[in-house]
Amino acid sequence: MDRPTLPPRRPAAASPSRPAPKRRTSPARRVDAREWLGGNRVSGFVVIMLGLVVLGTFVLVPTVGTYMDQRQQIQALQGAVAVSQSEVDDLQAQRDRWSDPAYITTQARERLYYTMPGEVVYLIENDLPASATPQEQGDVSDEVGQTQTDWMAQLVRSVTAAGAAQTAVVPTIGVPDPAPTEQPAP
Repeated sequence: MDRPTLPPRRPAAASPSRPAPKRRTSPARRVDAREWLGGNRVSGFVVIMLGLVVLGTFVLVPTVGTYMDQRQQIQALQGAVAVSQSEVDDLQAQRDRWSDPAYITTQARERLYYTMPGEVVYLIENDLPASATPQEQGDVSDEVGQTQTDWMAQLVRSVTAAGAAQTAVVPTIGVPDPAPTEQPAP
């Protein structure tokens, strides 16, 4: 097939209605650093203020770091105090229960099988019906099964996961133990 041919394009400079664009050629300019610095004037006040800002930064950065560390320690100690306070509350509630004679009697009967004088206690063993008695289980399989997982890779994953686990470190508070009472030597 024959393709139609387009007339050739005329260059833009050949157009009589539009003048050709002028190219600006500039000689390579050299920048003199002394000239540039001489044009920038810095007052003494600006230099002093910049010096104070740099000095303040060097002085305050360690102080802010220390402040943040101390805030974290305070929060950890407050958490430890809250945990200790809840333990103290639980122990006081337990102490109050043990001061009740009915609670002491109940605990002695349940834990130590104590009885009141004149009471007879019957202990019944094997009180389950024969159908509810647990039966011995037979072997699950006579064939040895093989796992489809790599036990070594699972072990390594388990150990690394356990080592990477986040643990809540509760700092211990220096609460002195009660003074031991001296017992006479035998």
